[in-house]
Amino acid sequence: MILHKGEILFRQGDSGEYLYHVKSGLFKVTRLHENGNMVLFNILYSGETVPHHSLITAKETHGTAIALMKSEVEVIPAKEWYRQLAEDPTKPMEVALLLQAKLRFMQQRVDHLTVGTPAERLELLSEWLHDYSHGIDVTELLTQEEIGQLIGVRRETINRLLRLKY
Repeated sequence: MILHKGEILFRQGDSGEYLYHVKSGLFKVTRLHENGNMVLFNILYSGETVPHHSLITAKETHGTAIALMKSEVEVIPAKEWYRQLAEDPTKPMEVALLLQAKLRFMQQRVDHLTVGTPAERLELLSEWLHDYSHGIDVTELLTQEEIGQLIGVRRETINRLLRLKY
């Protein structure tokens, strides 16, 4: 399946009938809270199988995944995934490695959040995204609000930092 920028892979609350293997591209995952706040809480990149919380047992999706660029995804029926997990002795190790990779990614993101200045955090995010976006600038992928959510600062701070940078 090919998705283009802005197209939705899955929506918050979907039943979890499918898992998705991101072959190429990037997705942002947003969550709409009951109070109306929309929060960007994850970036999906090539090599991942998602939703992460459904790799072992099914659960409705926690957010909405939106393509940030042209992306290719393999759609995997959840019943087939769980059948293979039960029958194929190598499948649990595959799942463990997927979860380990995501945990390491999250550790890296936490490390980026603990760097001293907002400018340094923005630079680290830009460098990280550059590796997965084939050189597309962070400002072409995410709004200032979303960038701020990922690095723990307000949109106004991102605006000021970007004016200084360009």
